[in-house]
Amino acid sequence: AGARWAIHHPVLSIARIVVQGEMEHNSAVSLQANVMPALKGNFFTMDLDETRKTFEQAPWVRQAQVRREFPHTLSVTITEQDAAAVWGAEGESRLLNSDGQMFEGDSSDPDLHNLPHLSGRAGRSMDVLGMFRALAPIYAKLDNPLVALDESNSGSWKATLQSGAVVEMGQGTETEVRQRVSKFAQSLPEVTGMYKRSVASLTSADLRHAGGYAVRMQGVSTGSSSAAKPAPKK
Repeated sequence: AGARWAIHHPVLSIARIVVQGEMEHNSAVSLQANVMPALKGNFFTMDLDETRKTFEQAPWVRQAQVRREFPHTLSVTITEQDAAAVWGAEGESRLLNSDGQMFEGDSSDPDLHNLPHLSGRAGRSMDVLGMFRALAPIYAKLDNPLVALDESNSGSWKATLQSGAVVEMGQGTETEVRQRVSKFAQSLPEVTGMYKRSVASLTSADLRHAGGYAVRMQGVSTGSSSAAKPAPKK
């Protein structure tokens, strides 16, 4: 009985929370203020696993490690999310970490405006991020970085480049799409050069043609038709 009384005595309540870790989007003070009211129990009776989950529900917190420090301190080490992309439709977007997992955060934060914008079917965020990582180095060789990638409900891929050019890449596995885009990127300078244009003149491309692709370029007309000019078959 004495032991139970001692364990539950108010003097053993958590009086201090020490929060540490490299934090850019949280502060120790804000985390302490938000989490303290949700804590249950005292130094001995507190459920550390539940306390960890409470910290991990805070915005931008990816992982929390919690331990007791006698007599009345809770020590918490925070690892924040590393934002890799913005996910979803405009106005409903969330953030993706480097593992393609969604988390809560302000995607309109000006500090995040350089992140790529990805979208696709439910449960496909990791795959879309993987496709982005496979294609981004290829488009970078054109000096026109990949800034947005979308996978349609039918599994067709569409890329948006920094210049605003849109590239329809069609369906396929990561390997198939990467090979298709690589051939496009390798031959595009030659194709635009035929019309005395630079790669930067590209406004759209369609890679879904068997054996070739079609492009549109600024200042290039196909006469009375607005159809895209087909590139030589490869």
